[in-house]
Amino acid sequence: MYQQKKQAELDEWKAEVEKLKAKASGASAEAQQKLNEQIEALESKIEKGTAKLAELADAGEDAWESVKNGIESAWGSLKSAVSDAMSKFKS
Repeated sequence: MYQQKKQAELDEWKAEVEKLKAKASGASAEAQQKLNEQIEALESKIEKGTAKLAELADAGEDAWESVKNGIESAWGSLKSAVSDAMSKFKS
């Protein structure tokens, strides 16, 4: 259940990044550069989130809480980054 919830959040954030990519393609050169930088940072964080989720799937019962704590930390950072990026580039 926990993993499914986190995967759904990742999928949602990936969709938000796709929206940013669409905005970037129609933006001015300067705005496009800023969007692309934001997109690269977000994609990197999403990749780390995906890796953490895979780590959780591979964790034994004794390591589960430790891995879960790492995921919660990464998720907070990722959620904040996605929210910031989306609010900066809403039009």
